[in-house]
Formats: sequence, structure tokens, C-alpha cells
Amino acid sequence: MGELMRRYWMPALLSSEIPTSDCPPVRVKLLGEELVAFRDSQGRVGLLDEFCPHRRASLFLGRNEECGLRCVYHGWKFDVDGACVDMPNEPAENNFRDKIHITSYPTLDQGGVIWAYMGPADKRPESPGMEWSRAPEPYRYVSKTHEFANFAQAVEGGIDTVHSSFLHNNDLSNARHFKRIDTAPKLEVERTNYGFRYAGIRNLGEIGNYVRIYQFVLPFHQFRSHQVDYGGSGKREAMPMIQGHMWVPMDDQNTMIFNWMLSVEEDKPLTLEFALKRETSAGRGPNGEGVVRHQTRANDWLIDRELQRTKTFTGIRGLNTQDLAVQESMGPIIDRSREHLGTTDKAIIQFRRCLLDAAQDLQNGIEPPGADASGYRNLRAADVTLPRDARWQEAAKDKLIARW
Repeated sequence: MGELMRRYWMPALLSSEIPTSDCPPVRVKLLGEELVAFRDSQGRVGLLDEFCPHRRASLFLGRNEECGLRCVYHGWKFDVDGACVDMPNEPAENNFRDKIHITSYPTLDQGGVIWAYMGPADKRPESPGMEWSRAPEPYRYVSKTHEFANFAQAVEGGIDTVHSSFLHNNDLSNARHFKRIDTAPKLEVERTNYGFRYAGIRNLGEIGNYVRIYQFVLPFHQFRSHQVDYGGSGKREAMPMIQGHMWVPMDDQNTMIFNWMLSVEEDKPLTLEFALKRETSAGRGPNGEGVVRHQTRANDWLIDRELQRTKTFTGIRGLNTQDLAVQESMGPIIDRSREHLGTTDKAIIQFRRCLLDAAQDLQNGIEPPGADASGYRNLRAADVTLPRDARWQEAAKDKLIARW
């Protein structure tokens, strides 16, 4: 599975974490590797082994200067490609520096994210170029969150459309919300050349069917539309959006979640105020559960039992934090042999099949699906209300096509 992951471009950090040339370097952990990222004097991004090959001091302590990262221990300096470009503690005539090269990975700065490719050079795919990353900056927003669990169970929590009826029920008095009208939606899942797409279909009676259509792009991308509350007036909110997550494996027991949102109407760019309001409601706001977590297993995710009894289903504040709590409560790697999956777990079952099939194919010399960006560049997710007898594949077809 580790080799499979290395066939894809993976988010490594936010562009804002290394905002300017020669700014301080940043630690990054990907696929169990301790790395350091920096932006050099020409604005190029390097992603290197964190430890200097001389005496293994951390390059996180390094000086970012004159197109290279210099180790503070003995002055060895490396460029973005990992070449040693200066070795001031050795005589120049011995050319020792020409024999030293540190592990480095190609990077892309796209959509507010620094992407890394860690696989074979001759298998490097074209840049990911998903719609949200192509959109002009005022229309998109990206954040990240550290989860203390394996990436697969984080994905499985995110692609589960049914749990929102329960886990994210933050108003026990609102029985008319569409998620409470039908708590056992019908799931339809279709395999694709990039992963799969799936729909959760909820029966709203006379209103018709509420259909939420998701895209899953291997190995860990989900696209979903902004939820619509039909419990009140039945009108859409003023900011139609597409959102998603990328659950990136740091190691076997830690995941970095990249959370993105995209305004889909050209006359409605995202304001920072709006984006931060959404982040706050998720529990990730300026003082919330960003990379530095405040609600963890150590303090039982600050569950409020009185709030749980009177107001919300969980007693845990923040939609994102509710997800983190239940996923982390399983332990860092869940024992799936003890699960009992039902009909509403079809997306989870398909996710596992996709991963296992792709890993098996790679062992047999077949390149994995989803590495070729052409399969998903024009995808969108959607949520629609349709007549009971309408097929979402046809009725929502135009809404599933990217515009940017």
C-alpha cells in the first residue's frame, strides 16, 4: 500500500506555511518519512530528508539562504533538488560535496497546497489540477487538521453519508431537517476509472428525493456538495459550495487532513470572514482544532454530557471534532474483523475494494487508477432534490461537471 501511495501527488503542507522566499523551513511527515520543506531565494519549493547526511542534525534548524538550506551544525548546504552545493568544513579540492546528495522529492505549488510526488521518476503523473485547485484564489480556501488515527478509517468516516443524521445532529428539537426525515438513505455506488462515485438518496415525502452525490478519487480525495437544509423554507443557502477532504497518511497511526472549500458561482467569491465562519462551525476556526488539537482522547474530546442530554446528539462541539472523536475512539488502527457492515456502508465497502484492487494491480505491473488526472479534472459533487422516479445519473448530470 505504501508503494501504491507513492504513485500519486500528495498534499504535503499549505503554501501559506512557507509564504515567502528564504522563510523558515517547516517539518513535514509523509508515509513515515521525516521531511523538511523550504522555499528558496527564487521561490522554488524543496522537500528534503529532515536530517543532514553528515551527522544527522535536523535541517529544520537550518538557515534558508541564497538558494539553499544550510545545516547549522557544520554548514553543509543543500538545494531544492537535494544536491550539496556547499561544504565549508572540508577542503575545496577534495570535491567531497559532489558525492553527497540528500533525498528530495518533486513538488508543486497549486491551489494553496504544496504537493509532493514520492514515487519512481519515470512514473510521475501530470499535476492533479482538480477544479478547486484551479479556481482563482478568492474562490477557494484550504486548511488542515491532524488526526490521531490511520488514514483509512479517517476516509471511511468521511465518505459515510449516513452518520450525519446522528453524529452531526446539533439541534435535537429540529425533527424537520431532511437528515432526520429519512435516517436510512438508500446508497448507490458506481465504480469509475478514478475511484468511484456514490449517492445517498433520502425520501422526503411530497418534496421528492434529496440526493447527495459524492466523488471519491483514489487514494484519499472526497468531493461533496454543501448541504442544504430543507427543514425550514426549503431554500438553498446564499453560498452554493463544493467542499472536500484529502486524508493524507503521515504514518500508520497519524493522518493530516486537508480541508478545502470552493464557491461555485463566479459572482460570489469566498470572503475570509465567510470561510472562517465555516471553519469555526466545523471546530477548525482560528482558535479551534487546526493542526494544534485542543480536543483529544486525553480529555475525552471535551464532551459535555449536559449539552448531549439537552441539545446535541454527541455533546461535542464542532462538526469536524465530532468526526475526529468517533474515528479516534476506535483506536489508531481499527480491527475490521469485528465490524458488522450494513446496506448503508456500501461506499466504505467500495473504498476497501478499490484500495485492495489497486495494490494487487500494482504488484502485477498495472498502474493504479486515479493517477491520470484526466479522469477527474472535470468532476463535481452535487446535492439535488428530484422527483421520486428520476435517476440522479441523468437528472443531475450537468451539475456534476466542473465550471472553472
